[in-house]
Amino acid sequence: MSKTVLITGATSGIGEATTRRFAKEGYNLIMTGRRAERLDVLAAELMENHGVKVMTLNFDISKRSEVEKAIGSLTGVWRTIDILVNNAGLAAGLDPIQQGSFEDWEQMIDTNIKGLLYVTRLVAPMMIEKGNGHIINIGSIAGKEVYAKGNVYSATKFSVDALTKAMRIDMLQYGIRISQVCPGAVETEFSEVRFKGDKQTAANVYKGYTPLTADDVAEAIWWIAARPAHVNINDLVIMPASQASPHYHFKDL
Repeated sequence: MSKTVLITGATSGIGEATTRRFAKEGYNLIMTGRRAERLDVLAAELMENHGVKVMTLNFDISKRSEVEKAIGSLTGVWRTIDILVNNAGLAAGLDPIQQGSFEDWEQMIDTNIKGLLYVTRLVAPMMIEKGNGHIINIGSIAGKEVYAKGNVYSATKFSVDALTKAMRIDMLQYGIRISQVCPGAVETEFSEVRFKGDKQTAANVYKGYTPLTADDVAEAIWWIAARPAHVNINDLVIMPASQASPHYHFKDL
């Protein structure tokens, strides 16, 4: 029987790469995102190339009513979710705390923390009912170490780290595995979003060293998911070889 994975933020970057990796392994996919056209194009491609079944859910993860409506619309076999990848997240702005944008702060908190909570709250009972499951949260090296001007983004990812540990305790009695993947620098749309579409500034973030790719992180996510049922990878930090911490890149030395 084919297994099903639900991946949030599937329209680009790590989320898109993860859908491709799981489709390659024959998983049926529930893909969520705000960009309906991208979801539809990707779904058609994966169904044609891998013969998997795909359900697309177009909603804004930061809006509880939209999350409840979308997840609540799942019926039948689509409620039998084996793996949840809480990937959707973003950084907005790069300002010192005294100059931070309230709008940026709220967007990060609503997406990175509340969005993860909303989806988990609705999917976890389905896993409890079926007697097993695996939740993989996408954190960040920014959730392990704070860097200059990363204040609120870092705070949201520290929250993901704490929530991952709390989920593991709460879900222990139900046999549901809880894992976290914390990437360092990954060249995706991440910096472009952070800098409000400024492609040049975003490109400069990765200038002079080789960052991770979305495929690198997707491979780590798949490796965690593919461990035997008695094995849980609590926490995996994955960094570019040229990055020792958020503060130190090879280009800086």
